[in-house]
Amino acid sequence: MDIHEYQGKAVLKSLGVPVSKGIAIFDANEAEAAAKELGGPLWVVKSQIHAGGRGKGTFKESDAGEKGGVRLSWSVEEVVQNAKEMLGNTLVTHQTGPAGKQVNRLYIEFGSDIDREFYLSLLVNRETSRVSFVASTEGGMDIEAVANDTPEKIITFDIDPATGFMPHHGRTLAAAFKLSGDLAKQAAKIGKILYEGFLAKDMSMLEINPLIVTEDQNLHCLDAKISFDDNALFRHPDIQELRDETEADAKEVEADKYGLSYIALDGTIGCMVNGAGLAMSTMDIIKLYGEEPANFLDVGGGATTENIIQAFKIITSDENVKGILVNIFGGIMKCDVIAQGIVTAVGEVGLTVPLVVRLEGTNVDAGKKIINDSDVDVVAADDLDDAAQKIVAAVQAKRVYTKSALDKMLEVEVVSVANAKGLTASVDDLKADTIAAILAQQEG
Repeated sequence: MDIHEYQGKAVLKSLGVPVSKGIAIFDANEAEAAAKELGGPLWVVKSQIHAGGRGKGTFKESDAGEKGGVRLSWSVEEVVQNAKEMLGNTLVTHQTGPAGKQVNRLYIEFGSDIDREFYLSLLVNRETSRVSFVASTEGGMDIEAVANDTPEKIITFDIDPATGFMPHHGRTLAAAFKLSGDLAKQAAKIGKILYEGFLAKDMSMLEINPLIVTEDQNLHCLDAKISFDDNALFRHPDIQELRDETEADAKEVEADKYGLSYIALDGTIGCMVNGAGLAMSTMDIIKLYGEEPANFLDVGGGATTENIIQAFKIITSDENVKGILVNIFGGIMKCDVIAQGIVTAVGEVGLTVPLVVRLEGTNVDAGKKIINDSDVDVVAADDLDDAAQKIVAAVQAKRVYTKSALDKMLEVEVVSVANAKGLTASVDDLKADTIAAILAQQEG
């Protein structure tokens, strides 16, 4: 779960980390009072969205002006003007994609005098199964660009969970920032606080960019980006209250209600799979054959028919979906449960896009029988490669026809041809022969 900058700074402040004074507002009419309460002479008006690159971003709307999503203001009047221009408009950054995100809240912050800027983050290192510190003297910049252009300027070290943050870790952190004296002590203290807070709050990522040295030689967090482990949120009701559902994809929020792991993507082929590894393989092979997945959706090992129905509803609510691939390997999950869910879901949602289904594993024969005995339009696939090729072909208008679809399509055409040519064979026979020929060619 992600939270906004102003919420992150409140969390850091509660831990004892120095942060700038600021006030969050949700209406431009609140800007004047907030600015006066903070006092000047410099204020920073910051868009609050779950995306980076706000300062270099641009607003879609012309009335928002040409400035980005983080603006310096030298008077109360300028604070108010910036608030009016930013709130309610759509900010586009390199992380939001072209659609951008609507700015529904601002953080008005007291302007800091900056002497130096650093980068600092804590994250879970999955290779070492430890918390890692990432530090650099190149603060206020895109850390990915720094890693690519000057990797020697990034220092990384892990913390042994058996010992925790030790004095030598503090010295390593200070050395990474090239600090000495009192500033080195401050860096060590902040590092220890952040590490202990990271564990206590079940964070998965904490980024401070920049961590600054002020003109009076104090370390100060000027930005805060925090993500929390969703699986540990039950331990932190106070953190759960910080969730901003307007920032999340509505489909992802809905999926979470049914225990479905869903992530929206930008492609055209909806995917329903059980198991994260199989889901990633399915997305990879779709890309291999020239299309892009529209989502990651893992129904898990304990999905019910109701879960499958909801999964279909979520996938089809995405207007970009032009086809659906269901790829199930039944272990704990039984293929007959998936099949019954598919049949019911197709009827409920009124599916209008091609559907390819590959079933394998527990109760696979029962699952296939349920689908075959139904009247739903489904293209069956024998394996993942076959399934991917068929759904990509369908989406790319290299039509893959189901028997039912062909039957409906040929009804009028065959009657017309039979009458015109005076054929004596029955219409049903002609349809059957034509369908068989097309399906045979398609399978070949």
